[in-house]
Amino acid sequence: MKKVYICAPLGGDVQGNLEKAKRYSEFALRCGAAPVTPHFYALCLDDSIPEEREMGMAAGLSLLWFCDEVWVFDNQTTDGMRAEIKLAHNLNIRVKVIKEHEIKKVIGDVSA
Repeated sequence: MKKVYICAPLGGDVQGNLEKAKRYSEFALRCGAAPVTPHFYALCLDDSIPEEREMGMAAGLSLLWFCDEVWVFDNQTTDGMRAEIKLAHNLNIRVKVIKEHEIKKVIGDVSA
């Protein structure tokens, strides 16, 4: 099973972005991939505390190296996402942008 790193915003609206991360993870699972979703560290760390955010970011980046691909979600690219994408490029890991219509095709529209 292909391991895919879920690259999407977290900061700002943490709760809303966690819900999106769950949706993105479901999408990956339904596509036959094993999602690596570092967003879920925010369930035990406080993203608004810089030291805890850094801890979560470091843990997530340490998992990226064993992934087959990085799947980028959302129209917004944050500083954290740019760091993940840069590391993926440095490690020669394929980066794939996933569009909303692709997600809807697989798991439907969350607002419906």
